[in-house]
Amino acid sequence: MSDPHLLADPRGHCRGRPSMASLRHGLRQALSQIDQPPDLLLITGDLCQDESWGGYRRLKEVLEDVEPLREVPLALTPGNHDHPALMRSALGRRAVIAPAALDLGDWTLLLLSSHRSGAVAGFLDPRQLAWLERQLELADQPVVLALHHPPVPIGDSGLDPIALQDPGPFLRCLQRAPALKAVLFGHVHQHWQGELPRSGAGSPIPLWACPSSLASFAAVQPCPLGRPDWPGGRWLTLQPSGEVASTLLRWSPVESA
Repeated sequence: MSDPHLLADPRGHCRGRPSMASLRHGLRQALSQIDQPPDLLLITGDLCQDESWGGYRRLKEVLEDVEPLREVPLALTPGNHDHPALMRSALGRRAVIAPAALDLGDWTLLLLSSHRSGAVAGFLDPRQLAWLERQLELADQPVVLALHHPPVPIGDSGLDPIALQDPGPFLRCLQRAPALKAVLFGHVHQHWQGELPRSGAGSPIPLWACPSSLASFAAVQPCPLGRPDWPGGRWLTLQPSGEVASTLLRWSPVESA
């Protein structure tokens, strides 16, 4: 999931829709479509539109409301509409928060923080890049990586200037990593997907954007489900063979009262 844009006010609206009700509805709809609880719930940033401690508590309340998710592990990456310190204060005991490495059995999930205080565009500082490079060098099993901002332009003149800034060192690090199997991100409120070529032999690295659980932006690519304006998410299947598959999920929006 991505970009719920929660607010301290549980009845608050963002982009004309009730944020908390939209996330609750989206989680229930996603569960009904996959017909099983996930092993992990990943939310790739912009959790809290007003960057408030109360907004992050709303996420905890939503997960309590959706019974199949009460015990499911939670992983979070901060976005530009987030306050990392308040996120940790409110959710640190419930979630693994970027930057972090999470063991998923046969897989490793690497979480990056592309948040930069006071900026809409994303940024990865040299210390985090060095940590990432070390994690990828030492990886002895398949890796999925998640962050908020897209690492490459998606072809939207409005969104691309506020994506990840100076991505060159980051992309070169990814291209050298044979263990890396996919990159996940949010920020763009749509289902965009692409590929990153590797620096050596091997198949390209899939790049998958996750739709917003609140509201969609104008889509750059056709929606395979024919519903580009609906909220959505992604269901990822990580196989012991090292293959990863992504299924796009869509559901009707919760309209403002």
